[in-house]
Amino acid sequence: MSATVISGLGIAAPNGLGTEDYWAATLAGESGLGKVTRFDVDQYPSTVAGEVPGFTAEDHIPSRLMPQTDHMTRLALVAADWAITDSGVNPEQVAEYGFGVVTSASGGAVEFGQRELQNLWSQGKEYVSAYQSFAWFYAVNTGQISIRHKMRGPSGVLLTEQAGGIDTIGQARRHIRKGVPLVVSGGVDAALCPWGWVPQLSTGLMSTESDPARAFLPFGADARGYVTGEGGAILIVEEASHARERGAEHIYGEVAGYGATMDPRPGSGRPPGLRRAAEIALAEAGITPGDVDVVFADASGVPELDRQEAEVLTGIFGPRGVPVTAPKTMTGRLLAGGAALDVATALLALRDRVIPPTTNVPGPAPEYALDLVTGAPREADLRTALVLARGHGGFNAALVVRRAN
Repeated sequence: MSATVISGLGIAAPNGLGTEDYWAATLAGESGLGKVTRFDVDQYPSTVAGEVPGFTAEDHIPSRLMPQTDHMTRLALVAADWAITDSGVNPEQVAEYGFGVVTSASGGAVEFGQRELQNLWSQGKEYVSAYQSFAWFYAVNTGQISIRHKMRGPSGVLLTEQAGGIDTIGQARRHIRKGVPLVVSGGVDAALCPWGWVPQLSTGLMSTESDPARAFLPFGADARGYVTGEGGAILIVEEASHARERGAEHIYGEVAGYGATMDPRPGSGRPPGLRRAAEIALAEAGITPGDVDVVFADASGVPELDRQEAEVLTGIFGPRGVPVTAPKTMTGRLLAGGAALDVATALLALRDRVIPPTTNVPGPAPEYALDLVTGAPREADLRTALVLARGHGGFNAALVVRRAN
């Protein structure tokens, strides 16, 4: 069976716009969390989020696309452009049906949808954009990326919230095993508006701490919930021999194993499904826990969920048995963009042989028994990384990636 590799990355994150800017900020421990500025947040109990800095859509997006796209889709289009450029592939030179697109989503382009519904309520139907028919839709990123680059291969969208970025890579690999040479995958999300904020508040899981340095502390003794953010990553998933034959400029890593599960219904007495997802991914990669050099944790920041994940990690690897990191403390949880960004970060870590830190957390709570990388990056001869993700509603996903050389 042919190998599947990652040949291109495009990142838009709260602590860096562009892959290398993001990576430099992450290694420096620079956080992108702060008080929300995209709307008036003072009336809500949660006020901190990660916003993508310095993004001027008009500098990147053709004027004809501006009226029909949301902030989320504009970020996704730019990240996809960067990923394609980074891969060195020319979409026009790929077979007509040889380039697919699979992205993750949570609630769609909610900022666009909210604005047009406000126009409807306050001014009437004549003031609602005709683009409302599709611009809010959860599949819009896949659609706009495929149209922009004339990608006519298999496409789709996966709605598994924070787990979605990993699930898209798993789906992309399925397409590649069926003969499609390249697939755009990953996810970018943006829901920093009241319509996107209130549903998250309703879960009771968001942090209400107003100090950005203390709002999101996964695995810490003072953890009090999660902080959301916008952005994510787009990755070019490619069949390995196709990448070699076209002379790909670089290969970030190989997709070695993937697993996905659902949690049982509440009250069933059965354990959550995260451990089983991780074990499936390890088995598919043909490795043992001792072969894993670092884990990029889901890192909820919700104490009970942190405890569950810590039990998974100690159950598989033993107490403090593997370095664990959660660089999402610098970005927040990016909904459908979060796992894709974690995978991209893991690939950069493998490339440069360094584990980025979990910022703001002085150390894990003792009962978790984790080797949590905090304070500063940790150099290590990294060859294999495990990335974990959980989506609201019971979704679990795990991905094993190997260094390219």
